[in-house]
Amino acid sequence: MAHVEVIRTSNDFGFEGTDAYGHMVRMDSSLESGGHEYGIRPMQMLLLGLGACSGIDIISILKKQKQVVEGFRMTIDGEREPGKHPSLWKKIHLVFELKGSIDPEKAKRACALSIDKYCSVSATLMGAGCKIQWETKIIS
Repeated sequence: MAHVEVIRTSNDFGFEGTDAYGHMVRMDSSLESGGHEYGIRPMQMLLLGLGACSGIDIISILKKQKQVVEGFRMTIDGEREPGKHPSLWKKIHLVFELKGSIDPEKAKRACALSIDKYCSVSATLMGAGCKIQWETKIIS
């Protein structure tokens, strides 16, 4: 069982979350709903989690295939359901930018395996009805 703790530390909606190992993250609501730019919005934290989860998978898969990944960057754009509560992510688009001596087909396969099979965050989001699209770019 995972154990984390979240406590309010700033204004009305400023929170600090700490995991079982002492790693901390700050979170806050939007300015429009009373936040004070104290930290990451919780729903954006899901996008960051998706990025890190799939990034770990992709790098791991490519390393096993003896691909040399010198750099890795990802951009993630998400669209939420307007006017609903809760407002879930309905569409997410990821761009994986990999730098190095990497076979483009192996990179595409690694990304597909991550999003469709291994990444628990993508499975959670898709299980809630989110459509995830992605593309790869190889920078040599």
